[in-house]
Amino acid sequence: MSAASLTVSAPAAEPQRFDILPFSGALGAEVLGLDLSRPLGDADFARIHRAHLDHHVLVFRDQRITPEQQIAFSRCFGILQIHVLKQFLLAGHPEILIVSNIIENGQPVGLGDAGKFWHSDLSYKELPSLGSMLHAQELPEEGGDTLFANQHLAWETLPEALRKAVEGRRAVHSYTATYAKPRFEGDWRPKLTEQQLAEVKEVVHPVVRTHPETGRKGLFVSEGFTTRIEGLPEDESRQLLAELFAHSVRPEFIYRHRWQEHDLVFWDNRSLIHLAAGCPGHLRRKLYRTTIQGDAPF
Repeated sequence: MSAASLTVSAPAAEPQRFDILPFSGALGAEVLGLDLSRPLGDADFARIHRAHLDHHVLVFRDQRITPEQQIAFSRCFGILQIHVLKQFLLAGHPEILIVSNIIENGQPVGLGDAGKFWHSDLSYKELPSLGSMLHAQELPEEGGDTLFANQHLAWETLPEALRKAVEGRRAVHSYTATYAKPRFEGDWRPKLTEQQLAEVKEVVHPVVRTHPETGRKGLFVSEGFTTRIEGLPEDESRQLLAELFAHSVRPEFIYRHRWQEHDLVFWDNRSLIHLAAGCPGHLRRKLYRTTIQGDAPF
């Protein structure tokens, strides 16, 4: 009997009963009743994928999952990216970046001021992130919110004069643009090594990108990583970016996520920029982040 004839197909995952409830604002939906510790069947994955494209950020409630299970779910959407700050990767699981303000034995256990300026994750890479997942491990009693801004709406409502000013333009993105700028109490950032700096060289992307799956256009600049617009004098570039930054985070574009225990939040970096609101430095906060590689923006 051949080896091929002995092969047994893995059983199909049982469908799960869950609800997807859109939020009332500009973006976002809540996923209730889905257990991400179980493998997703094709139909369940298709629902989640469609909802992610439609709502841009999904909040999966009460996910008591392991790092391995978070990584497995993340890989359903693509290749995972490893963050440049290797000292803050979870031991044994380099796919997970620890986002935390906790200090142990005089050393930070994670990146304490991640997301302190509006940004799209890894826009400073040639292949920026498709999306990111953040899983709550330890939450503060107050603060710690994360804000998301819909950049499709930002583009669609952009005044005509600004539209003409950015049409066909490209902008420079740099990881070090705001790297050392303080914003939160107790900010701490390690000095980047030469090897780390080589991993985050400047890149150039369109100011307005087209979502590769939906075809919708959206702004693709941020105060966190965008440093200048190519082909413009420095003062014009600075002024134009300031106007774009201000418009991109108008209140009507924003969903503010107030974390609950065991939340897993999955957002689309091709559609959104996001911001960590910060929390009092004495309150412990720890989350695990995975980041999925996307395509070259066009």
